[in-house]
Amino acid sequence: MIEFRQVTKTYPDGTAAVKDFSLTVPSHTTTVLLGSSGCGKTTLLRMVNRMVEPSSGAVLIDGEDVADAAPVALRRRIGYVMQHSGLLPHRRVIDNIATVPRLNGASRADARARGYELMEIVGLDASLGTRYPGQLSGGQQQRVGVARGLAADPNILLMDEPFGAVDPLVRVELQRELSRVQSELKKTIIFVTHDIDEALTLGDQIVVLKAGGEVAAAGTPAELVQNQQDEFVSRFLGLDSGRRSLNAATAEDGGWLISDAQGRPLGVVDPQPGKSRPGQPQANQSQAGVDPQPVQRP
Repeated sequence: MIEFRQVTKTYPDGTAAVKDFSLTVPSHTTTVLLGSSGCGKTTLLRMVNRMVEPSSGAVLIDGEDVADAAPVALRRRIGYVMQHSGLLPHRRVIDNIATVPRLNGASRADARARGYELMEIVGLDASLGTRYPGQLSGGQQQRVGVARGLAADPNILLMDEPFGAVDPLVRVELQRELSRVQSELKKTIIFVTHDIDEALTLGDQIVVLKAGGEVAAAGTPAELVQNQQDEFVSRFLGLDSGRRSLNAATAEDGGWLISDAQGRPLGVVDPQPGKSRPGQPQANQSQAGVDPQPVQRP
């Protein structure tokens, strides 16, 4: 469990990046810090591994103040994945993944064996292990970054906009892969993003931040979408404009085309899940993430 206890961060020029922030991050879950640029979410993330020192307050891991831990030792037991992967370009993929285990004293053979195991976990072919980062696609590099973050088998994984630099299709694929990995490994993850859909996809707990690290709202994805009382949160999530509201269900080729309040298509709901429609190998129950049962014929 990670606890932020009334932490603040004020820089020498007087800029207050974070003001009196408190939060509990439950073990074995994913907490997403969601907000616009400059709201303090990355500053908060980096307080956990002491890349940023709070001006006041404390960050605790399982009841122990991280300020009492040696920074280098602390960072080696916490996984960290950044936006551009941060891979060492002159080292092969397998050696990039094995970096932290090697620093922690593992033999080269054991560290590489762990690296290949993690490549399989994150969906990378073992043949890529002998390549250099520059020979991989952006999505593959990010998968290597996730594997490296997991290499020392940390209890905590910090992820700072890790999928922000890849195209939308690859981003969705990486989100699915992270969800699968998390369902198997049950790490305690803090995930920073400004992408609302990404937060709703990945978060067990989502914390919406205003400037200065002020908490506008916190809760499960369902709680945030259902609660439209806070004007800032409602605008930020697009609830006030109907962007996340269903407007119509139209019969379409044996299924239902679901659109939002502004007429934009969200996806297709099949009335008979599991059966293929013409021209499709297998129907999705809901490409829009909507339970098909409540949808009625208009």
